[in-house]
Amino acid sequence: MNSNPPSRRTFLKAAGGAAALGALSTSLPSTGCLSPDDELDGELDELAAAAPVADGFGLTVTESGVFDGRLHYYRFATQEISWQPAVNVLLPEDYFDSSSRRYPVLYLMHGGAQDFRKFHFEDDIIGLTRGRRLIVVMPDGGTAGWFCNPVRSFLGARNWESFHMNQLLPWIEANFRTYAEYDGRAVSGFSMGGFGALKYAAKYYGHFASVSAHSGPASLRRDANAVLLWASVSAKFAELGGGTLYGEPLDQGLVSADNPIERLDSFGYSKRIFLVCGVDADINETFVRNGQREFRGLLASRGIPHEFHELPGAHFVRRDMLQLDIDGVIARLRKA
Repeated sequence: MNSNPPSRRTFLKAAGGAAALGALSTSLPSTGCLSPDDELDGELDELAAAAPVADGFGLTVTESGVFDGRLHYYRFATQEISWQPAVNVLLPEDYFDSSSRRYPVLYLMHGGAQDFRKFHFEDDIIGLTRGRRLIVVMPDGGTAGWFCNPVRSFLGARNWESFHMNQLLPWIEANFRTYAEYDGRAVSGFSMGGFGALKYAAKYYGHFASVSAHSGPASLRRDANAVLLWASVSAKFAELGGGTLYGEPLDQGLVSADNPIERLDSFGYSKRIFLVCGVDADINETFVRNGQREFRGLLASRGIPHEFHELPGAHFVRRDMLQLDIDGVIARLRKA
């Protein structure tokens, strides 16, 4: 059985046009998540050596390179994922000017049917962070991994939560000059990645001082479990080879543990909370907006500060909002 992630074409064919699989997923000019044998559009042939790193925390580096002097690429072998996921680590311009200066870190998560290159290829993350003393970590999260450890996968290990939180985060802090503390970390994401950011900030509430969701759902259960249905069906066909994200029948305890809106107390630890969604009605943004509005209302009822923006358009990353988010992250976190 092929353990590599399905291509976007395979994903869409499996979806069969069903609304549940079309939601919370955007397109890249690539084929979704890459297998280790895929080429990075010829980039690696032109890359210089990336910053030297060591293996550890269950990660073995199998490929690396650097683009534009700042964007350092690494691919790993790990028992948590049955193919080899990758990460882009964007360093500040002055990172190598000092051997002692430490930097805050933003973990930036992509959406469904995308990969770790999304914010580089589509959103000019290099330009948005120019002149800013911030490390940005952009990892693979699966075609429809939903930042979970699934109950069952027939395509090998797909433990994205364990990969991110138990392996990648400590690996970053061991290999780069970061602040390994609450006030040194932020997490943000788009769409599925926005859900992942909210989920991680809630479940690991002592890890991140700032959390942001760009068109990311804050509630799995709202609107007759709409987002939960999307997550379960998309993961089953596009990520798990017929496996199950939360069990069949659903393990309601696992769902509640991952559902940001059910973990409101976790957002009251002096966190910066930043939410963006569109006002247009479409299959993605309508349910995202409904969930974000309910989430905001509950935060307000508990006196938990948060910033939100509802803007024209539907389900995409807004460059000005991503810039505002990045600058807000820098303002909240410990300074370099």
